[in-house]
Amino acid sequence: MTDPAMVCANHPHRETTLRCNRCEKPICPQCAVHTPVGYRCKECVRGQQKEFETARQIDYLIVGLISAVALGVAMYLLSFLGWWGIFIAPVVGGGVADIVHRAVGRRRSRYLPLAAIIGGTMGILPSLWGPLNLFFIIFAVGELGAIGTVLLQIIVPIVMGGLMLSTLYYRLRGIRL
Repeated sequence: MTDPAMVCANHPHRETTLRCNRCEKPICPQCAVHTPVGYRCKECVRGQQKEFETARQIDYLIVGLISAVALGVAMYLLSFLGWWGIFIAPVVGGGVADIVHRAVGRRRSRYLPLAAIIGGTMGILPSLWGPLNLFFIIFAVGELGAIGTVLLQIIVPIVMGGLMLSTLYYRLRGIRL
């Protein structure tokens, strides 16, 4: 006697031999999420992630303020290094992520990295106002020979800020589906 083939719970037209190791529901490889303890269905993984939303409302404000101040100070200090700051910016972003993570007591949430990015952007923007104003003044006066230099003064801080923000975001976010 042969057993009927199992089909995926989400895709009834696909045969499968996989089962979720938590709820025993048959799943196809597309529905399976690889975890350290085996394959699970997306519903079980999402249910488990909801248990780890431990951040409080005040944590978002703390994360935003710390990110704004730390990245603002970092941009000021990195501006003395010129374009060499591009190589140090990711390290600074990772350090700020560790500081932020410790400041909120290692609590986690899906939106904490977003609060850190918004705060960090607010901290980085003041370092761009000077070169942007200079660019518009030179452009308005018509001294086009100096625009290349001013553009470099704008591009380097933007790249440093982008590297710090991206490192901050990816260090704070968790595993997402």
